[in-house]
Amino acid sequence: MTNSLSLRVRLTIVILIPLLMIAALVGAWAYFDAQSRAAERFDRSLLSTALAISRDIAVTGGDALSEETRDLLRDTSGGSVFYHVYAPDGVFVTGYATPPISSKANAQDLSQFYYDSTYQDLPVRALRFTQSMSIDGWSGLYTFSVWQNTAVRDGFVQSRTRPTFLIITSMIGALAVIVWFGVRFGLTPLIDLEEAIARRSADDLAPIKRRIPNEVSGIVGRLNSLLSELSRTLDAKNIFISDAAHQLRNPIAGVLSLAESLQNAQTLEDAKSRGADLLDAARDTGKLANNLLTLERARATPQPESLKPFDAVVVLNALADRFQPRADVRGIRFTSDLSAQSAQLFGDKVLFEQAILNLLHNTLTHGGDDLDHITLAAQVDDRNLTIDVSDNGKGIAPQDHEKALSRFSQIGPSLGSGLGLPISKAIVEAFGGAIALQSTAGTFNVRLSFPLALKV
Repeated sequence: MTNSLSLRVRLTIVILIPLLMIAALVGAWAYFDAQSRAAERFDRSLLSTALAISRDIAVTGGDALSEETRDLLRDTSGGSVFYHVYAPDGVFVTGYATPPISSKANAQDLSQFYYDSTYQDLPVRALRFTQSMSIDGWSGLYTFSVWQNTAVRDGFVQSRTRPTFLIITSMIGALAVIVWFGVRFGLTPLIDLEEAIARRSADDLAPIKRRIPNEVSGIVGRLNSLLSELSRTLDAKNIFISDAAHQLRNPIAGVLSLAESLQNAQTLEDAKSRGADLLDAARDTGKLANNLLTLERARATPQPESLKPFDAVVVLNALADRFQPRADVRGIRFTSDLSAQSAQLFGDKVLFEQAILNLLHNTLTHGGDDLDHITLAAQVDDRNLTIDVSDNGKGIAPQDHEKALSRFSQIGPSLGSGLGLPISKAIVEAFGGAIALQSTAGTFNVRLSFPLALKV
């Protein structure tokens, strides 16, 4: 797996990129604002110079320019200005011989306009305007052209924007350094948290309790939940291993003893008898192992793929059909009252089946000699599915109900493993329901209550 960027780098990038974009926008605004102001300023200077030239031409007839006007030509807004004047008949009056050409198609129709052009292969900004005058008897529209190298204007723009760019660059650089080291300082609590977690061992799964920033409280909370769940899972596994070792030790020893006795059988008939006993012992051991696994599965965190909605009434009808032949073989009357049309549950369908089958099988195993009637009934209300498994066998005394729901507990001598009711209890609790034992005169009833799945 490739390493992603560190949190420090990510935060620095996240903070600096927007600032760089803002700085670029501010720099662009400053540049275009300086250009606009420079264009306005230099255009006014060109106009002032052109008006001064036209005034002097009107006074001297084009023979000379005043000292003030020559000063304007030499240093208008920081650079020399060139000029050209010609009479109404196109005769050159004064100034430089070839003014820059305008590319405007309707230039002749305008009394005054600015334009960009070239003069001696250099870019210039020019102003051309016409004025009605009378010089030496020649009256009409005289055309005045003044122009200036744009390098002067560009230099002015640079002089205005360079300090702005320098300030922005300095601030971004300083901010980058501050953010880089500031983020490092701000991440100190996370580094301390990492070190605290690193000091943990596999035997220490207690929740993390220390002062942490609010921004990571959710992560630590999730981690604590995971640690608690992991601790519960490990405890459950340890209990399961302990129970399995304790409960399987005697059955396995019995299987080994029967296997050895089978090996030492003297006759064929003796071998068959011992083989039958060995088979029964192996089946009981296998059933006990399966019950242990079922109990562990019911108590463990369910796998998401096993949690699906299903119709419990359909499952109950199928279970009743499967159980009917077993009751018939024992000569026991089995009645199912499953009048409910539908009951949608959400969970593990296989475990639900196991819970009901355990109760039905318990009636046959622990009902006693007087057992002759078993009933399976279901009722549905707005929020719950209630299932009753009842029989008229010997039942369980009310004072023994809590003991009967405990693992490996048996009420008197029995052939069972003591896991039937605990398995059903664990399963119904996994569904978010409850189990209750009821003993009345001549009837023992186990009631399971399952919450219905929410309708989408």
